[in-house]
Amino acid sequence: MPRLPKNRKPETSGPVVAADPMHALMEEHLVWMQTQNFSADTVTTRRSCIGYFIDWCRDRALENPAEITRLILERYQRALYHYRKKNGDPLTFRTQNSRLRALKGWFRWLARQNYMLHNPASELLLPRLENRLPKYILTAEESEVVMQQPDLTTPAGLRDRAILETFYSTAMRRMEVANLKLYDIDADRGAVMIRQGKGKKDRYIPISERAVAWIEKYIREARPELLGSVEDGAVFLTNLGQPFHRAHLTTLVRVYLAKSKIGKMGGCHLWRHTVATLMLENGADIRVIQEMLGHAKLTTTELYTRVSINLLKQVYLATHPGANGRPSGVPVTERNAEAEAELLATLAAEAEEEDGE
Repeated sequence: MPRLPKNRKPETSGPVVAADPMHALMEEHLVWMQTQNFSADTVTTRRSCIGYFIDWCRDRALENPAEITRLILERYQRALYHYRKKNGDPLTFRTQNSRLRALKGWFRWLARQNYMLHNPASELLLPRLENRLPKYILTAEESEVVMQQPDLTTPAGLRDRAILETFYSTAMRRMEVANLKLYDIDADRGAVMIRQGKGKKDRYIPISERAVAWIEKYIREARPELLGSVEDGAVFLTNLGQPFHRAHLTTLVRVYLAKSKIGKMGGCHLWRHTVATLMLENGADIRVIQEMLGHAKLTTTELYTRVSINLLKQVYLATHPGANGRPSGVPVTERNAEAEAELLATLAAEAEEEDGE
């Protein structure tokens, strides 16, 4: 099985002293990205993805970008496909696509800067991405159950309730919640300013009165107890008095989903799926949801039109001739009539059971 370098922690420190031409050119490329105002997360991801490739090349005595050809890149692509993680799972096609896209960007830059005579990645075909729907969507009732889980008698529990309310009310990304500042919440107007969200774009979106009430209660009663020696204005603080890291928020959401025992799993993004789907089913325009979620492209938001089964069922029941049973006046044999009667009796009994519960 092809060997790939072990997963490494992303490098978040300053420029690294390059030990070979590959690393030197990678660092120069990352500096260029920073001067072009790419986000810190994008730069970190690019460093990690290119680093995997450089480690793979080192194992094959490839030490200079000028030695890389399209055939070598295709060999690396096959290695990504056949690679297995410690648990035996393959890399997802989305992960493979991300690593190869980083290489295409790097080699394109190398060719433009005349470090290479041509771009060996220009004709590299990326794996097609699956067009998947979200695995889980919460109902409004399930959302309320999850938000009831934090222990409100503790500062951490009060904070966690405020965080869950913020996710449910605004559909913010986890990094946007982590970066939220005290001055970003406009309680009087019922709105919140998201500064430098994905794509370094600001947006101003509504927040519910209930969410604002919980946030204010947390700020008033719990945040002073969590506050450490340094005050940077972050709304939500960890037990150590520091701003949240996005991984901590994911863990927090997963814990309360498990406690709720609703049988659904997920992380922070589950709230975005839930909010978009519920708003769509209640009649919100797709472009309003796009603005709420901060999607650059409407096609990304249109995903939720395929998730909203309730809306589809309404149209189905109103238009499909067989959705509400056999049309009247259609003859049926005696044997089939008995089967239909038995089925209808079963459905009626199930409906009575549900009403009784």
